[in-house]
Amino acid sequence: MSLLIALDWGTSSLRAYLLEDGKVLDKRQSPFGIQHLPAPGGVKGYEAAFESICGDWRKQYPDVAVVTGGMVGSAQGWSEAPYVRCPADLGDLAKNSGAATLSDGGTLHIVPGVLLDEPDLAPDVIRGEEIQIAGALVDHPDWWNASRILLPGTHSKWVTMKGGKLESFSTYMTGEVFAVLREHSILGRLMPEEKATAEDADKAFDLGLNVARNGEPGDLTHQIFATRTMGLTERLPKAALANYLSGLLIGNELTSATRELRDDASIPLIMIGEGALCDLYKRALASFGLECTAQFDNTAYIGLWDFAVARNLI
Repeated sequence: MSLLIALDWGTSSLRAYLLEDGKVLDKRQSPFGIQHLPAPGGVKGYEAAFESICGDWRKQYPDVAVVTGGMVGSAQGWSEAPYVRCPADLGDLAKNSGAATLSDGGTLHIVPGVLLDEPDLAPDVIRGEEIQIAGALVDHPDWWNASRILLPGTHSKWVTMKGGKLESFSTYMTGEVFAVLREHSILGRLMPEEKATAEDADKAFDLGLNVARNGEPGDLTHQIFATRTMGLTERLPKAALANYLSGLLIGNELTSATRELRDDASIPLIMIGEGALCDLYKRALASFGLECTAQFDNTAYIGLWDFAVARNLI
């Protein structure tokens, strides 16, 4: 029997898993992401968050390894785990892991992020998603060799897997741009709190997708302003304007990110993320003539187990 304490530690939340032979014995969640620690003072805040969510596990199993991934390993986290450069696989992550010292003197092993920094490409970074990808692909070596991975969210990630490694990726700030425009721009003044009917929401979302798909390079800011004028002229119900904006932004993301998939439909497309958001992206993908090969929820705990195995911790 092998045990492991695994933490998926992001910006806004913290998930903890007690694992036995890769299976979940117990799991917990708290709001103590790196921006919402229970105590000030850097290390003390992280120690308090760790103690609150799994201190009893640590006391019960003092010799069990503890691993974590996500923003806790960033420059703003508990202890920085420097990025590993693309192309990278799980072994590369394990060989370059970071560490922090727990309050009881034990070691917290930290998964590093991944850096894309090629002369002909804009630099990009992943931290946290790499371990979810490892978890999703653990039983699918063919996907390690050739696939695209989509992780929709505040900062959507589109990852290319090739030759057994994470070869390259692109980040799209779709979710954050939507939130900023809705909450902090003139567009939001016409958007009421109440939600649109399902029919109106779908129509507005699909219209936004179509506008994005049929647009020309450089059209995006003009398209965004139309979210306001669609409401002013009552072409769309005000309650559906947010759905139109969502379709517009997701449609622009897909216009850029799916070029390779549209040229070669045989490439598996794997999606990892929260169910409702994945459903929205699947609807958008269908409008581009694409479909998802497989969908996973949070697979971080599986990736953390495999990281611990590769690190020879269990």
